[in-house]
Amino acid sequence: MDMSGLPPLAVAFFHLCLLLSSSSSLRVLVAPDAVEESTGRNGSRTAYHFQPAKNWMNDPNGPMYHNGLYHFFYQYNPDGVTWGNGNLSWGHSVSVDLVNWFALDAALQPSRSFDANGCWSGSATILPDGSPVMLYTGIDARGDQVQNVAFPKNASDPLLVEWVKPEYNPVIPVPADIKRDDFRDPSTAWLGADGLWRIAVAARVHDVGGATLIYRSKDFLRWERNADPLYLAHAAGMVECPDLFPVSEPGVEVGLPASGAGARHVLKMSVMDTVQDYYVVGSYDDTADTFVPEDDDDCRSWRRLDYGHVYASKSFFDPSKNRRVLWGWANESDSVADDLVRGWSGVQTVPRKIWLDEDGKQLRQWPVEEIETLRSKRVNLLIPEVNAGGVNEIIGIVGEQADVEVVFEIPALEHADVLEPNWLLDPQSLCGEKGASVPGSVGPFGLLVMASGDMQEHTAVFFRVFRQNDKYKVLMCTDLSRSSTRDGVYKPPYGAFVDMDIEAHSGIISLRTLVDHSVVESFGGGGRTCITARVYPDHVVNGNSHLYVFNNGTGAVKVSSLDAWEMATATVNVLPDGLIAASSVSRAQAY
Repeated sequence: MDMSGLPPLAVAFFHLCLLLSSSSSLRVLVAPDAVEESTGRNGSRTAYHFQPAKNWMNDPNGPMYHNGLYHFFYQYNPDGVTWGNGNLSWGHSVSVDLVNWFALDAALQPSRSFDANGCWSGSATILPDGSPVMLYTGIDARGDQVQNVAFPKNASDPLLVEWVKPEYNPVIPVPADIKRDDFRDPSTAWLGADGLWRIAVAARVHDVGGATLIYRSKDFLRWERNADPLYLAHAAGMVECPDLFPVSEPGVEVGLPASGAGARHVLKMSVMDTVQDYYVVGSYDDTADTFVPEDDDDCRSWRRLDYGHVYASKSFFDPSKNRRVLWGWANESDSVADDLVRGWSGVQTVPRKIWLDEDGKQLRQWPVEEIETLRSKRVNLLIPEVNAGGVNEIIGIVGEQADVEVVFEIPALEHADVLEPNWLLDPQSLCGEKGASVPGSVGPFGLLVMASGDMQEHTAVFFRVFRQNDKYKVLMCTDLSRSSTRDGVYKPPYGAFVDMDIEAHSGIISLRTLVDHSVVESFGGGGRTCITARVYPDHVVNGNSHLYVFNNGTGAVKVSSLDAWEMATATVNVLPDGLIAASSVSRAQAY
C-alpha cells in the first residue's frame, strides 16, 4: 500500500494496527463504524478521555514512550467496578498519539507471594540501553506493602506484552520503623552524579509522620535507604504518589538528572487527608538526597496541580517531543449504583504538557497538542462584548463533546469589588458563596456548559476580578450547584486564584474548557490554574447539551475571540457490538 500521501499520524496508526492484529495479547480492534455508536454520544461514556472498556480504574502508573509507542498503565480491577483491593492489577494500553488507545492484556497481576494481594502503584524507568523497568508496590501474602521490580520478557517487543517478576522480589521490604500498610508508590528512578539510581517512596514513619524516603541502588536489585528523607510532611500525615522532576529556564524542559548550583526541581505529593495533589518548586541536593522547597514547608499550603476532582497524578518525560506530560485520575462523584449501571468507574484527565511559568514559581499546564486532531466542526463567535446579565449561545456544535477557547478583555478593572482579606484563605468556599448566579462588579463572566435547553441544568466556569489595594486578584471557579437535578451527585464549588497580573496583561484573560460528557476540564490564564469537574446532568439522556458565554457582572466584558470545536470520538479501549477479535481475523480484516 502506498502511504506517502497520508499524514504522519495516519501512517503511525496503520503500523500500530499491524502490530496489534498480530499480537496474541490484543483484547480488541475496533470496527471503524462501531466507534461512534459505542462511545459518548449516548451520554454513558466519555468520548476522548482515557478510560478502560469496563470496570474500575484509579492511579496512572508507569506512563512512558518506548520504541515509537506511548504506553499507559493504570490501577485496574479486572473483576468489577469497585476498587477491589486484593485483585488490583496494572491495566495496559498503547497509542501512537496519546489520543487513540488500544487495550492489551494486563501487564501485572497478583500472582506471587510478594504481590499476592495486589499490584499497586508504581513507575517506569528507561535504562541507558533503552529498555524499561517497572518498580511497583506489591501487597504480599501477609498484607505488607513491599516494593517489587519487573522487567519486560522481550524488550524488543514494541507492545511489551509480557513482564517478568524476578524471584528475588521484594527488592525493598517494609522497614522496621514503618507500618506494614504505609509504604508505597515508588517513583521513576533517576541517576545521581555518583552513578547510583535513586527512587522516592511514600511512607509514614513512626513518631515522625508522612515522609518521602530515598533509596539508592546500582542494579535495581539491592537498595539502601538514605539516612534523611527527601521530604517530611509532619502535619499532613500519609502522603502518596511522589513525583520529582527538574525544571530549568521557564518554558524549557529537561530530563533527569539535573543537579549542582542553581538546579531547581518540582516535588509533587498526593495527600490522603485532603485527596488533593500539591507541588512546589525547590532545590534538590543529589549528594544529601534532600529537597528544600522555596515555599512553605507544609505541603498542604503548596500550589495544587488541579483545583478540582483530580488525584494521584504522575508525569513522564516524552523524548519524542522534548516535553513533560502529566496524567491524573478523576474518579466518579455519583453513586456506586450508577457505576454498576455503567459498568465502569474512573477516567483520566487528558494528558497535559507541563512547564515552568515565566515567573519561575508555578507550573503551566495545557492539553497535549495531539488533542487538537479531534477538532472537527468549528464555530467562530463574534461577540464584541457581553453586557451585564448577557447570555450568548454558541450554536452549531454538539455541546456535550466540545473544545472551547475564549479570550476576555475587561475594559474597566478599577470597578472591581474590594477583596476581603479572609477570602484569600479559602477560594473554594468563596466560589460557593459567590457563585455564577451572584452578580458582581467585574464578573462572574465565562462559560455555561452541559446546559439543558431550559437552563435548569448547567455547569458554570467563570472568573471574577477583585481589587486588593492597588492590585487585582482573579478568581476562577467551576460552579456545580446546578450541574444536575439528580440526587446523590457530589456538586461542590471548585475554585482558586489565578496567579497572574491581569493589569499587566491589559485586562485580558483566557479560558479553555474541554467538555466530554461527564468531564469538564478547564484551563484559566493560559494554564496557570486548572479545574477538572465530574458532572452528571439528567438532560443528556434525552436531549442535547447547550453552550453559552455569559456575563453576570454589572459592567460589560469584551470577547476578543471565541472559537469552539465539536470534538470527534477517539478510539479509547472500547468494546462495541461490532468488535473484531484479533485472534479470529486476518491482518487485512483487522485494519
